[in-house]
Amino acid sequence: MKKPKSRATEQRNPRTRGIDAKSTSEILRAIHREDASVTKAVAAALPAIARAVDAIAGALQHGGCLFYVGAGTSGRLAALDAAELPPTFGTPPRLVQAVVAGGRRALTHAVEGAEDNSEQGARDLAACGFNARDVVVGIAASGGTPYVLGALEFARKKGAVTIGITSNPRTPITRAAQISIVTPTGPEAITGSTRMKAGTAQKLVLNMLSTATMIRLGHVYDNWMIGVALTNRKLQARGLRILTEASGAGVAESTRALRQSGHNLGVALIMLKTGASAQEARGLLRDTQGHVHNAISRTNRNANHPLKTNG
Repeated sequence: MKKPKSRATEQRNPRTRGIDAKSTSEILRAIHREDASVTKAVAAALPAIARAVDAIAGALQHGGCLFYVGAGTSGRLAALDAAELPPTFGTPPRLVQAVVAGGRRALTHAVEGAEDNSEQGARDLAACGFNARDVVVGIAASGGTPYVLGALEFARKKGAVTIGITSNPRTPITRAAQISIVTPTGPEAITGSTRMKAGTAQKLVLNMLSTATMIRLGHVYDNWMIGVALTNRKLQARGLRILTEASGAGVAESTRALRQSGHNLGVALIMLKTGASAQEARGLLRDTQGHVHNAISRTNRNANHPLKTNG
């Protein structure tokens, strides 16, 4: 019987053969050469990433949530991205959630066998209250992780948007997902160690998906983190700096606006840019679904056309 061909991420890398006999500097140069190819692999997937961002933003605008599903490295990277969004963009924790094979323990320990259970992937996603308005992003370097495939199949049956991220083309995940993001990173420097190039590609893609979605939803003004949570001294100083730069106001005026806004950067910026009160600024944010740029633009348009109303 003919031996089945392994997926590219599992194949031996001819460029790093003999790496165990090299000097430290040579080892590092070999790894770095491999890493340099990752951005090219991600660049080739940009059209698919753009479609995914539009689908995610649309779902979130209509009351849905984003669920990442992964096992091992993929699940840990998903959990990292989801955890960073509330402090960076001021979003509620439930908006973007990570579902990881093996649960919380798997974030710091290997949970053997968890990724092989497709039924558990579906059960874990269902336990989060997943419904048709939501969107799921399944992440699997191999493209065939049963846990992830089970979650994608559950989401598909619900009628929700399904997205897959993998480093191997023409794999089960590309058939299961409506939108496939394929980053062909090829063989790893250490055979099969997909925490390396494949994991780096996943991190880049997750950064793009979440950041571009937050921009589309209006949680960024120009290129400032206008939704950043001011939860410690460093972030409070950063928030004040952002506010003074984005508004053009002085430190004293910005500090006063921040205090009046309840330390909400978006509200404070609208106040300073439009002359609105804190209550009016909050109303503008509600009317624009939290989109700071649109709230400011709407106020400025109405100021130029006084006969217009917000209705």
